[in-house]
Amino acid sequence: MSCCAPGAEMALDLTVAATPSSDEIKLASRSLGGDLHQTDVSVPSVHCAACIHTIETALGKLEHVESARVNLSTKRVSIRWRGDVVPPMFAALDRSGYQAHLFDTEVTGKDRTLAELIRAVAVAGFAAGNIMLLSVSVWSGAEGATRDLFHWVSALIALPALFFAGGIYFRSAANALRHGRMNMDVPIAVGVSLAYAMSLFETINHGEHAYFDASVSLLFFLLIGRTLDHVMRERARMAVNGLSRLAARGAVVLRGEGGRDYLPIGEVEPGMRLLIAAGERIPVDGTILSGASDLDCSLVSGESTPRTVGSGSHIQAGMLNLTGPLTITATAAAKDSFLAEMVRLMEAAEGGRSKYRRIADRVSSLYAPVVHLAALLTFLGWMAASGDWHQAITIAIAVLIITCPCALGLAVPIVQVVAARRLFEAGVMVKDGSAMERLAMIDTAVFDKTGTLTLGQPRLINASSVDPTMLAIAADMAAHSHHPFSKAIARFASASAQPKLESVTEHPGLGMEAFTEGNTWRLGRRGWAGWKARTGGEGKHGYGGTVLTKNGLIVATFAFEDAVRADARQALGMLKTNGVSINMLSGDTAKACSEVAGALGIERYVPSLLPSGKVEWVEALARAGHRVLMVGDGLNDTPALAAAHVSIAPATAADVGRNIADFVFLRESLLAVPLALEISRKAGRLIRQNLAIAVVYNAIAVPIAITGHVTPLIAAIAMSASSLLVIGNAMRLQRFSRAAPRESMSQGRPAGASVLAQSR
Repeated sequence: MSCCAPGAEMALDLTVAATPSSDEIKLASRSLGGDLHQTDVSVPSVHCAACIHTIETALGKLEHVESARVNLSTKRVSIRWRGDVVPPMFAALDRSGYQAHLFDTEVTGKDRTLAELIRAVAVAGFAAGNIMLLSVSVWSGAEGATRDLFHWVSALIALPALFFAGGIYFRSAANALRHGRMNMDVPIAVGVSLAYAMSLFETINHGEHAYFDASVSLLFFLLIGRTLDHVMRERARMAVNGLSRLAARGAVVLRGEGGRDYLPIGEVEPGMRLLIAAGERIPVDGTILSGASDLDCSLVSGESTPRTVGSGSHIQAGMLNLTGPLTITATAAAKDSFLAEMVRLMEAAEGGRSKYRRIADRVSSLYAPVVHLAALLTFLGWMAASGDWHQAITIAIAVLIITCPCALGLAVPIVQVVAARRLFEAGVMVKDGSAMERLAMIDTAVFDKTGTLTLGQPRLINASSVDPTMLAIAADMAAHSHHPFSKAIARFASASAQPKLESVTEHPGLGMEAFTEGNTWRLGRRGWAGWKARTGGEGKHGYGGTVLTKNGLIVATFAFEDAVRADARQALGMLKTNGVSINMLSGDTAKACSEVAGALGIERYVPSLLPSGKVEWVEALARAGHRVLMVGDGLNDTPALAAAHVSIAPATAADVGRNIADFVFLRESLLAVPLALEISRKAGRLIRQNLAIAVVYNAIAVPIAITGHVTPLIAAIAMSASSLLVIGNAMRLQRFSRAAPRESMSQGRPAGASVLAQSR
């Protein structure tokens, strides 16, 4: 909830890395062509817009530095520079008060920052709760030695809480002042220190009132906000790291005269010959020298249909080799491969989105300066009017208490908590409150096709028209393969009598072959399996056909579909009713996309897109002034999910996609999307109402307190009442009556859904 400065966030590692040498920096840098280089630096203490401005300004002043861009979520600074002489980037960062080291995508150890923040929140909450209880006894009439005892106990509770929990702010303020800057943590540190000092003075002098609760409560609410912000940033950083971990760790390199070596992925160079076994992920971009196989290309195109490849085919890092060994020639190093480009795309896109400032951030950035300025002016005014410093500072502290950030601190998060609970009950998980704020603002929705609008799982649709014996034989053969279409057929395996298969063999990219009682059975592509009954051409959908043959003659044909999600058309209609225009992006063919678009009433769609193309499309919409919601499930959708104003992924999405998405819906129905939109917009209205309540409360209460007509007891009651009012208003969201998405979809084909015939 608050801004920070260098030092406000603790480093992930307690040890400070030594400044790297010029040679180490050059080795870690990436060439961008000519004499242009990029060095990625990790700055653990970067935490807010002020940090970004300070770092980018300091580095931008260095000679030979072309640009410096800070990614707030990954705490990564990308510095582009020219020439052979490395700019003194680490020295510039150190002068600005930021410790840094060369960026490494590997995550090691525990998140010590989060652990310390949680401890600080726990200590501040425990102290605030106990001091509040003691204060109630004092305000209820405790006098003399009893009152003094309660005050001393409160002082003893508050002191370690201020040193431990408040240390985060004190270090930040001290570091900012040491480097000649001001930040929000400076007035916070001054305010809590002043409140504690005055309370201690009152306690020593047997004063009637002490205000230890005000300083500790302030810390408690601000620490909650900082912890939530840190969790959100770490989740985004984990998404980038998770994508990096999809890369192969090494590859088998074929040497001359049959030699083989296993090299780490970083040592694989263009021109090397690599052996890729079935079940392994392609380590680098390359061209196939020999072998044939089926590849799972979902990472690249987002399509679940395997791609058949052979000699001469170009393949990309991240594809999964399904059925046969391949020998390839590497055409790019790992750092220049498809997966590396995916990481860069996602970081660049997420960095752009991080410029969005949450309502909570905007409110809290104004709170401390306004409150402490009001308290200071109150003190000065009463000193000038009465000359009684004790009365002046007592009234100033009353102002501080009555403006305690309870109402403002709860205005946003309490609504977000209630909204998140309503969404969870409907099967939608929301990762942070700012996502709901952004979702409420969208005017355009972009959907991936396969796995999002459709289920992305081939399903056999003509089993009833196939002879049961032939279906059983086909299912028996299919059980020996991991091909998606084989899995669809294998689900119809039967225990009924059938010929016993012998020597079942899979021919990569073609199909399965088996022998029994002198007969040859083949299950796979029509042109390969039915060698005695070649019909030529392809199926009506342009995918060819999957057949079962006996001695070269076709005895059964199989058709598959990728069914549209139940309620998809209804969900899109609800979005349109709410003023949201619909786009569909896909890596699939134009024909397959047109069928789905026609079934769902989508007028605008773009086929045959790679991940970079989806990002470009989303960014183009943003440049045109649209606020874009991206809904996707594949790894190839991850950069676009990060680039969008807000993003949603199904629970069936890849791990990285779920990590980067702002919302995840757990059920198959797409009604989760319009439901999340409606709840987010309702939450936005309630947040604005709560902020108005908090502002009106302060507009009325603060002048009364400044004039000296509010005792500390009344100030505390008024502060609590404002908080209860805000909470009660947020609870109205629980009465939101929109029906939750249905738990599951029909097992049959939904009305209007297109049957997308596919084949091996």
